[in-house]
Amino acid sequence: MWLFIIVFVGMLVMETIRCSAAGEKVAAAQAVAIAPSVPVEENRLVPRVENRDGYWVLREEFRAGINPAEKIKLEKDPMKFFVEKEIEKLAKIPFAEIDSSKAGKDDLDTRLKWLGLFHRRKHQYGRFMMRFKLPNGVTNSEQTRFLANCITKYGKDGCADLTTRQNWQIRGLVLEDVPAVFEGLERVGLSSLQSGMDNVRNPVGNPLAGIDPDEIVDTRPFCKALSDYIISSGKGNTSITNLPRKWNVCVVGTHDLFEHPHINDLAYMPATKDGVFGFNVLVGGFFSPKRCAEAVVMDAWVSEKDVVPLCKAVLETFRDLGARGNRQKTRMMWLIDELGIEEFRSEVEKRMPGGAVLQRAGKDLIDPNWKRRTFYGVHPQKQPGLNYIGLHVPVGRLQAPEMLELARIADEYGNGEIRITVEQNLILPNVPTEKVSELMKEPLLQTYSPNPTPFLANLVACTGSQFCGMAIAETKARSLQLVKELDETMECSRPLRLHFTGCPNTCAQVQVADLGFMGTMARDANKKPVEGFDIYIGGRIGADSHLGDIIQSGVPATDLLPVVQNLMIEHFGAKRKA
Repeated sequence: MWLFIIVFVGMLVMETIRCSAAGEKVAAAQAVAIAPSVPVEENRLVPRVENRDGYWVLREEFRAGINPAEKIKLEKDPMKFFVEKEIEKLAKIPFAEIDSSKAGKDDLDTRLKWLGLFHRRKHQYGRFMMRFKLPNGVTNSEQTRFLANCITKYGKDGCADLTTRQNWQIRGLVLEDVPAVFEGLERVGLSSLQSGMDNVRNPVGNPLAGIDPDEIVDTRPFCKALSDYIISSGKGNTSITNLPRKWNVCVVGTHDLFEHPHINDLAYMPATKDGVFGFNVLVGGFFSPKRCAEAVVMDAWVSEKDVVPLCKAVLETFRDLGARGNRQKTRMMWLIDELGIEEFRSEVEKRMPGGAVLQRAGKDLIDPNWKRRTFYGVHPQKQPGLNYIGLHVPVGRLQAPEMLELARIADEYGNGEIRITVEQNLILPNVPTEKVSELMKEPLLQTYSPNPTPFLANLVACTGSQFCGMAIAETKARSLQLVKELDETMECSRPLRLHFTGCPNTCAQVQVADLGFMGTMARDANKKPVEGFDIYIGGRIGADSHLGDIIQSGVPATDLLPVVQNLMIEHFGAKRKA
């Protein structure tokens, strides 16, 4: 009975927080500036935080009505676990003892996220997922081996995932091992710092940066510079660790827009101004249960040298002025809505180093007619005699033995470098032409195929209910089964992007998919509550980006196949196989 009540209440809650995904094109945003609903009062522009002993703290006069996460930060700054090495002390205390008090629970479930540690209380009690900073998605064999060795000791509880922000996550860690893991991370040049909660996520760039014959600019140095600023080269940057909410940034380097700029809080778009190369600026893109919005044009251009200073100014504007009440209304776009884009731009300009004046937008270098390429298979690099090979990783899940094989192959056939894409896949760069044929014979490429089946090729899935306590539905295994059945029964003349996410937080970004599936509670033929999905349709990425809309709600998971088959026929010209 209690289970039914919980499920039924969950269904009611989910009905109230479905994400409204009707998005406007960025082209339209260029023509219409966001204006505040009411004039901005001068006292609204007073910073709400102040520096106290090296930590930024919410001032007393702005603490009314703050959300529980803000109260946890006020009680104890999470960065003290890193800056003051308190994690070493915590790791020596028995887990049950820590978990016996509210303060301890807040440490385990919230504050440790500032160190990239996510306690999986619901499905892996006592174990943590660890997320890393991997600017531009560039990693190497040494780092991959280290991460594989970290999870090997945890057996079935340990695994790794590629994320939609171009980085690694590993699972199964126990708290007592964390100090040793941190030492190892520093040794191989990795950091998990500031990768969760109210922090800046991994800076995303072109996965083909520096090797793509058609790239506009190599995004790697910009993403690296941004990451170095964000975490102060691994020392921790406490000036931006008390944001009102999480925050995403990307640097675009290709006409393909592999970086998905329109769903980032800050996106740098290649542009020229008076013959000088730099970037136009988009701001405010985000997904959340209550609202999803594409980034809007800030009508600003910055030179290459001002990429980091602008990021700093935008972050400090958000830190100083962002709302800290309802967590569903604390992403940066809500601040832009409140102030209006011109006032927001003015506040950013005030925070530019040396009082620099922001120039108006320059000439966009993105070709709006460019056809997005696939990176699967073998492709020549701009460097003569070298190639990159795109590999599909089913739903981004890896086990330790596969990671060790991946590291070996990267060393044996390339220079040890490995790239990660936002679609949870891999690229092996710098493979000499004479080694390609032997590489293609490697057994690992039977699992991580350079030529995936049509519907599997563009499948993205979040963690789902296997590990995530927020998820309403299982995603990875279920999406793989559905795609297998689609490959067996359907054919389509165009690629279809299928995204599965377990809950309205939409970590798998269902609103940008051709067909997106968001976990929810549904009812079966007997009216009993079961796992199900809301189905989104019409999401687009690229120069004509658009956020999809719900076309069907509450489809039981067991009924997905015929529903999806019919949608594919009706909307995408698919046909049933004979």
